[in-house]
Amino acid sequence: MFKNSRITAFLLIVAAVVLTSSCKNKNDISVPDKPEITGIATPVILQPDSTVIELSDYFLHPKSIDSIMPDKGFTYRLSADSLKLTLQASGKSIPRLSVMKVWVDGYCYSLLLEKSRKIWQRITFDPKEKKYRRVELAGDMNEWTPSRTPLKLADGKWQTDLLLFPGKYQYKFVLDGKWVLDPGNTEIVDNNIGGTNSLLRVGSVNPPSAPYLFTDKADKDKITIGIRNKTKEIFVFWQNYQLDERFWKTDSTGLQITLPGKARSFERSFLRVWAFNNSGSSNEILIPLENGRILSDPAMLTRADREAMIIYFMMVDRFRNGDPKNDAPLKDKDVDPKLNFQGGDLAGIIKEIESGYFKELGVNTLWISPITQNPKDAWKEYPAPHRKFSGYHGYWPMTLTTVDPRFGTAEELKTLVKEAHSANMNVLLDFVSNHVHIESKLYKDHPDWATPLILPNKKKNIRLWDEQRLTTWFDEFLPTLDLSKPEISNLMSDSALFWIKNYEIDGFRHDATKHIAELYWRTLTKKLKEQVIIPEERFIYQIGETFGSRDLIGSYVNPGKLDAQFDFGLYFDARTAFARETASFKDLNFSLQESFSYYGEHSLMGNITGNQDLARFISFASNAVSFGENDQKAGWERDIEVKDTVGYARLASLIAFNMTIPGIPVIYYGDEFGMPGAGDPDNRRMMRFENLNPMEKRMKTTAEKLIHLRSNSMPLLYGDFKTLEVTDKTFIYMRTYFDKVIFVVFNKDKSPRKIDFEVPDRFAGFRAINNFGSDAKVEKNKVTLNVEGNGFEIISN
Repeated sequence: MFKNSRITAFLLIVAAVVLTSSCKNKNDISVPDKPEITGIATPVILQPDSTVIELSDYFLHPKSIDSIMPDKGFTYRLSADSLKLTLQASGKSIPRLSVMKVWVDGYCYSLLLEKSRKIWQRITFDPKEKKYRRVELAGDMNEWTPSRTPLKLADGKWQTDLLLFPGKYQYKFVLDGKWVLDPGNTEIVDNNIGGTNSLLRVGSVNPPSAPYLFTDKADKDKITIGIRNKTKEIFVFWQNYQLDERFWKTDSTGLQITLPGKARSFERSFLRVWAFNNSGSSNEILIPLENGRILSDPAMLTRADREAMIIYFMMVDRFRNGDPKNDAPLKDKDVDPKLNFQGGDLAGIIKEIESGYFKELGVNTLWISPITQNPKDAWKEYPAPHRKFSGYHGYWPMTLTTVDPRFGTAEELKTLVKEAHSANMNVLLDFVSNHVHIESKLYKDHPDWATPLILPNKKKNIRLWDEQRLTTWFDEFLPTLDLSKPEISNLMSDSALFWIKNYEIDGFRHDATKHIAELYWRTLTKKLKEQVIIPEERFIYQIGETFGSRDLIGSYVNPGKLDAQFDFGLYFDARTAFARETASFKDLNFSLQESFSYYGEHSLMGNITGNQDLARFISFASNAVSFGENDQKAGWERDIEVKDTVGYARLASLIAFNMTIPGIPVIYYGDEFGMPGAGDPDNRRMMRFENLNPMEKRMKTTAEKLIHLRSNSMPLLYGDFKTLEVTDKTFIYMRTYFDKVIFVVFNKDKSPRKIDFEVPDRFAGFRAINNFGSDAKVEKNKVTLNVEGNGFEIISN
């Protein structure tokens, strides 16, 4: 209606009157049979100056958009092809939250717009009369790449201004190539690898006077949302439609919401609520609905409910040898057994599905490492000491659509998926898009499809992870594909789609996400929506792997790219907090709040116990591997076992943390009982099912109990989160879902501690269930309990 031109003030008023009325139905809302937005759209983050929105990230047919009406504080313009929308604030200030209405084929959709939380921060270095040719900054804010942030000399000091999210940033100055601490900053922190960094604090992550929302009461189609602190504006969404004043009001008890009648025709839909005031934005409320009624019984959840996923990651070759006939280790004396095929296969995973191992453990999503054809010979890695490896791990694809016979057959993969689905479990496939093997037919036919191996300065473009993020090769024999070219993105996305269509895989773990151009992610996700998710009404989950800042990690998560990434920042802080005696829980709580501010309180981000690239958590926690040493080297120089049994208690606490916070828990195979291991490849030992020692058996029983507790608790799956108390040694938080509550208490002191804390009035005098054997007692608003050293308790009502 108003496409490809600015809306004049007059037309905007007319559009607002006519189209706003078309959004309304007297007692309900008007929604199409086939919505234009797939799933629920995450908020659009607005930048301080202008924001470019890829409309195809949200809408299936952006060229069918009739009209767009942002908040009155914005102007906008459409690109010539109607695929990009640029929003510009018309005044000096951008509201913390606002709504943009979009009409497609006469139906009104709403997108929540969230003001970026970034603020300007000046960085200054005083040379104290010393002369430097070049001063640079390296830290968390620029992926530790000095060349990205040179400082300028002004008035005798070197300085630069950066736009940063509130949070903590470790950093150093680089003075003519020499890395040094900031002499003007007395706050220094351990970097967990044997050194120290300066620490910069920016703004406030979780302002205490910002609104706090919580699910209070539910009765059929009526919901009460509790509110702490005054609100300036409230936003209530059902699916991707903003509910107006016909559906909600505020009173002395909180926010009263009546669900729209249309919700009854949706088997699964969601209600979402946000608010803000002058201090900041609230947490997000997410409430699942079953045919228009609040979902209160976790037994009604299915494997398609992504928030309820608990993922178990296996390296196929190292899990279970189910068919010795396909064993084919390389006969090369230069290949260490740790780096050779050890016989694990798809048949082995099928046997464990049939044996009930995963059901007993409680997980409902299986992530398997890549299974495409890998080279049949060994290849020498680029860095010293230049060891020879086989492709047992699956990350060196020779082909894109065939199963490596050492892992099994196409029929076995179909059987695996079928058996998993019959057991109400999903299957995620690890897929490699970034590179292929140099001997692959694809590379031989199209060597020009690879990025340059030699840079203009004659330096080899190998493992320059951040300096050459989108072009670097992983090794001399692994050419990186230039996925910014449409023809390559199309071919690789078609290859990924092949596995979804032919094997009914439920999604992907994507390798090396940050090294791949955004064009590829948008191309693949668009095809999945158009060819699978919508026509087949199937659930697909995509999670990426990116080592880097939260800002970089989050840039790949939106409806047009990926559903989630692994929250490595939170994992590293959790590893430090639980494994290091001197670390403080205050830092872990801060890190958790940072993740909420970047990804939201109900994200699908992966919370890991470890993975194939990291030394096992229990090896750090039991002091078998130190934080300051080279953990890969440690695995080659000595046998790594559990050195101190305190490691099991600390591992149990890490799993308890992952199972009780928002996000998707991810268990690396063997972590359920505390399998040790240094860095790669020592962290990839063959899985053990028998002959567990007593401590391992106890650890596995604890892990099973924690996993089942999560999967049977609505507060842990969809509940609101609130930190109640945090000190260096104790951490107490709660998850609430209407009248259900979970209190989580950690003690990282070596000795038992008596802990007491206050609970909200609405839970005063609740009947406590102590899930892990403590003696918790409740008197009115106060809970008192004793918690073992390096222990935890989870209390439910």
